[in-house]
Amino acid sequence: MEIVVLKRTSRILSGHLWVFSNELAESPKKFAPGSLLELRDRRDNFLGIGYVNPNSLISVRILTRQREEIDKGFFKRRISSALEYRMRFLRGADSFRAIFSEGDLLPGLIVDKYADTLSAQFLTLGMEARSDAVLEALDEVFSPRVIVLRNDSPARTLEGLALEKRVVKGSLEGPVVIRDGGLLFEIDPLSGQKTGFFLDQAENRRAFAQLTGAGEALDLFCNTGAWALHMARNGASVTGVDSSGTAVDAAKKNAELNGLADRCVFLKADVFEFAKGDLAKGRLYDYIVLDPPAFVKSKAKINEALRAYRELNSACMKLLKKGGLLATSSCSYHVNREAFMEVLRSSAKDAGKSVRIVETRSQAKDHPPLLSVPETEYLKCVILEAC
Repeated sequence: MEIVVLKRTSRILSGHLWVFSNELAESPKKFAPGSLLELRDRRDNFLGIGYVNPNSLISVRILTRQREEIDKGFFKRRISSALEYRMRFLRGADSFRAIFSEGDLLPGLIVDKYADTLSAQFLTLGMEARSDAVLEALDEVFSPRVIVLRNDSPARTLEGLALEKRVVKGSLEGPVVIRDGGLLFEIDPLSGQKTGFFLDQAENRRAFAQLTGAGEALDLFCNTGAWALHMARNGASVTGVDSSGTAVDAAKKNAELNGLADRCVFLKADVFEFAKGDLAKGRLYDYIVLDPPAFVKSKAKINEALRAYRELNSACMKLLKKGGLLATSSCSYHVNREAFMEVLRSSAKDAGKSVRIVETRSQAKDHPPLLSVPETEYLKCVILEAC
């Protein structure tokens, strides 16, 4: 195994798993893309083993701080440890994020479990180079009926990887049905958004639904209806809005699957225009969910994203009745918690509303942030009351 020397080690010694090119004592371009490297400091102290991609902004991602073989046995141990964590904190769940990249000390790997189906994403060249060993380990630990590769994330292009989607074990014959907080949802692991379902909001959906009851509810960016159905089950009459016709059709099917179609209306529409239309009509709601996609993919787009968040949150606050509740989220890592709270303060001012914070939340336990890698904590969810 080749050796790479770090000239800067403070972040790595603090537990971070990423090494940038300016932290290396030599150019990463001398190393074969995807190969394993032993990391040492200038005093020749061993720091860990990682894989390299000289063409990526992140030159090396650390896999281990120990001297050990990076083989199927290594991945099986890490995957088994990740599963033990989920069995401890997600008792009885049949669907969850099984591997959360750096959060499970497996940078570049995302795996979601949907009942008896696994949906895997290899996001980096180094992890892709070891995909056979990873897939064998996943198969041995989970014994799934189906394994799907969802290698269609734009992040792969930054690593020089092709985009693809395919089934590598078993066969998909129609959608997979999963349980989320006692409700049933049809999942398309091969074509649905992300790997098929938004698991990171699972605990937030349940927490907000417990605060709702009979009344008028609005679910913006409703996707396949998860927030809406949790509110509908608690007695609300819900209007769900999404710009994707495919998502809206799936939401309607999920409402029927749970016997909640009479309490839900799902519409294909531009969310910004829909909110403006409801404001013009003077319509008010008891409960609103605002769960938009990531508006910002890079630091260069932060101001543009903040304007969009402010516009939408202001509109939602104007649409709330007195005592009404708003669950609002941002999944953009580049918009940190402080910036998001400032957006909400500005939105309340724009709306001319006094707003209380009921609860602040983050991603579900199956998306565990690694304390030493702040980039792994990305989801902000705030429950507010118009007072």
